[in-house]
Amino acid sequence: MSELDLAALRQLPHAAPWRLRVAEFVEAPPAQSFIVGVILLNSAVLGLETNAEVMNSAWGGVLVIIDRLCLAIFVVELALKLAVYRGLFWKSGWNWFDLAVVAVALAPGAGPWAVLRALRVLRVLRLLTVIPQLRRVVAAFLHAIPGLTGVIAVMTIFFYTAGVLATKLFGGAHPQWFGGLGESLYTLFQIMTLESWSMGIVRPVMETHPWAWAFFVPFIVIATFTILNLFIGIIVSTMQELAAADVVAEAAASASSADAKPEDPKAVLARIEADLAELRRQLG
Repeated sequence: MSELDLAALRQLPHAAPWRLRVAEFVEAPPAQSFIVGVILLNSAVLGLETNAEVMNSAWGGVLVIIDRLCLAIFVVELALKLAVYRGLFWKSGWNWFDLAVVAVALAPGAGPWAVLRALRVLRVLRLLTVIPQLRRVVAAFLHAIPGLTGVIAVMTIFFYTAGVLATKLFGGAHPQWFGGLGESLYTLFQIMTLESWSMGIVRPVMETHPWAWAFFVPFIVIATFTILNLFIGIIVSTMQELAAADVVAEAAASASSADAKPEDPKAVLARIEADLAELRRQLG
């Protein structure tokens, strides 16, 4: 992230003063607010470009100019970061993401590269790298992926079993929904999302198989209300862990800046838990 890049640059023993000045200028709140404004403006322009009437009117040329101006600002920003951070630039995945998004926008608009022009809208995703709050959400999701693998494995086994069973039970009478394993898996996914599951699928199936509710109701309870909630629970737990880690890091940093001995992270967490317990007691 940009703050970490700037901190790493400040720790370099032989970093030129101009590099520090330029880096501090690029990472300063006014500059970051300006970049956010450019991203939002560019997002609006990309949305207007999807309207053929607007593009064919007198505003079409203006939108193209604004789009190219926004792209030029992004290129200048990345060039400045590459110039001041150099090797440090490539150590951040967010910088790689920014570079890829801008590189796609620089692709030619004709020939085999024409399809990449549609990916210019990915520039909107640069908000994830500029706004710290959004970066924390994305970091929490990425941090939760290892914990989600077990849930995904359980869901895969459950879906495969239910798909095979549904094909054998209902495939003969309703081939449009359960004629094969692929059709059954797609239909079960639709049922899991609760999209037209009752009147659209289950009740027509129950006209030929009155007992079909005994299959679909437990499936919904397990797939929708249990497994999906495990996804949400893991992500929320990960966000809480990262928030607690940020509190510990800030406490250690403040203690270090005051030339004091940093507190033990376990002690900080214990104090936080004690404060929360006291707050619950008072509210109760």
